[in-house]
Amino acid sequence: MSLKTITPEQLKELIASGQKVNLIDVRTPAEFAEIHVQGARLIPLDQFDPQKILTELNGRPDEPVYMICRSGNRARTACDKLIKAGCLNVVLVEGGTLACEQAGVPVVRGQRMLLSIEQQARIVIGLGVLIFSLLGYFVDPLYVFGAAFFGLGQIYVGLTNNCVLALLLARMPWNRRMGGCAATPPPASSDRSTQTGSATVVSTCTSR
Repeated sequence: MSLKTITPEQLKELIASGQKVNLIDVRTPAEFAEIHVQGARLIPLDQFDPQKILTELNGRPDEPVYMICRSGNRARTACDKLIKAGCLNVVLVEGGTLACEQAGVPVVRGQRMLLSIEQQARIVIGLGVLIFSLLGYFVDPLYVFGAAFFGLGQIYVGLTNNCVLALLLARMPWNRRMGGCAATPPPASSDRSTQTGSATVVSTCTSR
């Protein structure tokens, strides 16, 4: 079964039409609190249970379920899980939240993250390679295999599009804080919508 996709522009039109959009964001709570598409609900990838989603559909496996993350990789993993579980209409949002923001899809903003999961993963990998390379040079040449391990890990990510390190980082306490942002936006009467760039920003978050 081939994976269906939807562009941010198409998603914007769908939301504007008033149709119900079952949009699931599989990023971390901290990423979700920083910014998410209006109406999206949070189910982090490390807590994602396809059977629960099927139960929520209540016998309507052909009802579309839209999956989104930061740029598309984690959402694709969640899509694969849903398809294997028997969900018939899984749709990947192309380009993720980043592309949606650029396309002007309404988003909810909260407290900005210091570093994204992808940035944290790159820092850990870079430090790992650096530390093991220095140990291999100054202490014992065998430590070079530690640096090679990180290199093999990157090859694995490239081949499978599955970053185990990102999943581990997502479980860290600093990436699980929700800040002051609600999982779903409040009624329109209490929103304070402003235009920032090309995206509609719905201010529903408070700093903590």
